[in-house]
Amino acid sequence: MLKLLSLTTSVVLIAAFSAAADEKRLDNPQSELVPVESVNWGYLNPLRGDKSPGAANLWGDRTIDSATGMLVRFKPGFSSPAHIHNISYRGIVIKGLMHNDDPNAELDWMATGSFWTQPAGQNHITAAKAETNLIYLEIDEGPYLVKPSKAQFNNGEHSLNLHSDNMVWFNSDELTSLDSKKVTLTPLWQKQNQQGVLVKLDAGFNGQLTSERGSLRAVLISGELNYRSVEHSEAKQIEAGSYFSSVAGFKHQLKTEGGAIVYVRFNNKLQISEQ
Repeated sequence: MLKLLSLTTSVVLIAAFSAAADEKRLDNPQSELVPVESVNWGYLNPLRGDKSPGAANLWGDRTIDSATGMLVRFKPGFSSPAHIHNISYRGIVIKGLMHNDDPNAELDWMATGSFWTQPAGQNHITAAKAETNLIYLEIDEGPYLVKPSKAQFNNGEHSLNLHSDNMVWFNSDELTSLDSKKVTLTPLWQKQNQQGVLVKLDAGFNGQLTSERGSLRAVLISGELNYRSVEHSEAKQIEAGSYFSSVAGFKHQLKTEGGAIVYVRFNNKLQISEQ
């Protein structure tokens, strides 16, 4: 009887501690999930009004001096005047066909999964061709401003246009961070302790993504994901343009039937494994 009472007391205590831990987790969330259908749209360049592409912050704030990740959408046939930006940015095509280059360059359309960089001060145009055009745009500092070509300057960086067909993907035999035959990865950029990669999850993948220390930010570039975590126990089907993030050691449970590509920005060891 004493053993039974002891066991019962232990179960009650464990349940109490578990409930307290869950309550603390809800008060201090370690992750964030932003489905694409819930973002708040504004203008990328408010001075141009409805002639401007639409923009929605996923994290950060593009109007202040802050690192920011945002969605940008373009109307069919959009073509900007030649211009510059006060800060550098990276872009990844989510939907449609995009062109970003010197005003005199021949049109070279980048499809879903393509990546480019735009140095601060460099004169360029941006154009969109498809019926639906959506990109993920990321800056390391702000605010994000559009300025006339006459203000151009050389900041020492070089622009890069990397079409999705030209990317090199590494598998689990080549990278220790991958623990699944259904995952491949291609590095995009690295800056001090931050880096960004594209992760391709093959059809049927069911596993988890985590960063050992530091923060992790991820954007679904193509396909669909069934997402859940300890803070989102009810599975959520998310579409391209959706965003999730976390602090160190948090596990994101990901499942895809048809395959998906995810952009991940992190500042420590990334680990991807199957269930």
